[in-house]
Amino acid sequence: MIKDKISPDKSLVKSKGGYNEESFKEKIEQQKNAYNRILQFKNNILFKKLDKNEMQIIDIYLNSYKKKIANKPFDKEDFFLSGQDVLKISKVSDENLAKFLIYRYKYSLNPILYKIDKYPPNIQIEPTSICNFRCVMCYQADKSFSGKSHGHMGHMDFELYKKIIDEIEGNIEAVTLASRGEPTLNPKIIEMVQYSKNKFLGFKINTNASMLNENLINNLLDVNFAEIVFSVDATDKDTYEKIRINGKYEKIISNLELFSKIKKNNFPNSNTITKISGVKIKEAQNVEEMKKKVGKYVDVVQLVDYTPWESSYNNPVGYTNEPCHQLWHRMFVWQDGKVNPCDYDYKSELSKWNVKNNSISEIWNSKEYNKYRSMHLDNMRKSLYPCDRCTFGNA
Repeated sequence: MIKDKISPDKSLVKSKGGYNEESFKEKIEQQKNAYNRILQFKNNILFKKLDKNEMQIIDIYLNSYKKKIANKPFDKEDFFLSGQDVLKISKVSDENLAKFLIYRYKYSLNPILYKIDKYPPNIQIEPTSICNFRCVMCYQADKSFSGKSHGHMGHMDFELYKKIIDEIEGNIEAVTLASRGEPTLNPKIIEMVQYSKNKFLGFKINTNASMLNENLINNLLDVNFAEIVFSVDATDKDTYEKIRINGKYEKIISNLELFSKIKKNNFPNSNTITKISGVKIKEAQNVEEMKKKVGKYVDVVQLVDYTPWESSYNNPVGYTNEPCHQLWHRMFVWQDGKVNPCDYDYKSELSKWNVKNNSISEIWNSKEYNKYRSMHLDNMRKSLYPCDRCTFGNA
């Protein structure tokens, strides 16, 4: 029997993207504590070891906080921690504080300022393009992509993974294991995460939680991820299984309970932030209702804005003509080494590169990548497919 599906509500598409609802609410006192910690760092010997540009970023934090307190408007380059960043900084050691502040500044501001450095602020590495779910809002629902005969499916080779990690260590802090597939399906996923242990301040993995078991959970927590994100869109069985096709609600809840128990018992001092994150595809989805049922298992429950990935290549042209923040924000590396500017284009129409042939830095600063950026800045994104029908604008 074919299970009923929920069709996403296209009216919920937003060009800005981001959190639609989240359970974490920053407190004024938390921001004040963050400011005092940054101020104290400026008098630390570690501050004097920063270069001129890095010192300037620390000063921007301090000056921006003063503006915030005085209710003065921010200039374009002003920035201070807000939302979940306030939670993240509480998990960062004094030794890594400057590194954290600099990476969060660039992560947040480079896409707005249209600025590029030697490396992208964020890189998403795809351990596998294979998924055991067929979520209604996902590219896996497109059989021309997920069908085995079309050549898009596969696992990343461990040696290729190591090559990528070796280059970006010390150059990129925000590293996410996720994209078109379920990362934990790669048979080498434990070796992959262990190889990356303690190498990145913003190391993160997204998982649908279906493959969690005691061994995998212990290894994930041992790695000291900054964030582990569980993809769950609803906390009632009927809605969940009509969105995450092939998912079994009871199994997912059981796995989340096991994860929470192991974290509490085996890793009581863990700094890993755990999240349940869903996609808001129906108005009825509600974070507060979700929190009542699953909030005890994680630190944060959130719903992110819906992007119509399931129909990327068939969506109407003209959602937005703003330059897309992805071109300055992140890079995607597929399981076969192919590099793409975004995962809206999950069949790689825009791809010109492979990390087997060029370095991450060379690709990020390449003539082709810069041409895409220029076209977006010059109001020419409508002549790029599928940028012409993508929903992403400037962050």
